[in-house]
Amino acid sequence: MPPEIITCDQNSPDWHQCRLGIATSSEFKSILAKGEGRMRRTYMMKLLGERLTGEPAENYSNGHMERGHAMEGEARDAYAFLHSAELEQVGFIRNGNVGCSPDSLIGSNGLLEIKTKLPHLQLEAILADAMPPEHQAQVQGQLWVAEREFVEFVSYWPRLPLFVKRIYRDEAYIKNLAGEVARFNDELASLQAKVSAMRSAA
Repeated sequence: MPPEIITCDQNSPDWHQCRLGIATSSEFKSILAKGEGRMRRTYMMKLLGERLTGEPAENYSNGHMERGHAMEGEARDAYAFLHSAELEQVGFIRNGNVGCSPDSLIGSNGLLEIKTKLPHLQLEAILADAMPPEHQAQVQGQLWVAEREFVEFVSYWPRLPLFVKRIYRDEAYIKNLAGEVARFNDELASLQAKVSAMRSAA
């Protein structure tokens, strides 16, 4: 079956409900963090809690993250203008038991992912002419989940040049990611069954 595209406002109650209890691309880096098992375990416990309570886990937010959400529209408009692109905003894409929230669809094969970067980080990306590696798991994860061919990775800060880098599918990376996510989901399902059995026996 093709991925399911769900129209809703990101960060709305409907959006939180769509992603409840399933692994999403924004946290695939936590699943891959073998050297930091605590990140993986913490994410698993959050998803387990969501599955068992039916309530979304509280998400940490700080001033920079809130500012980034506010600037996202500016960055999207700047990209659309500079590249004469027609963008379609969506809320969530679900493919089986994984999902992602791209910032827009581009035609039938592309996605848009926007990050706001503080000036020193924006300049680093511009001068390196490369997507910062900490976003690789999310971007390749989006391509896997959405079954698309490329992501236009955009980073933005007002009064600095817009940074745009087209990222294509890395099939070897995606194969490894899919395997690690499947293993994570198997462990999560096992823990869910274990706790459910305890609850039934209580």
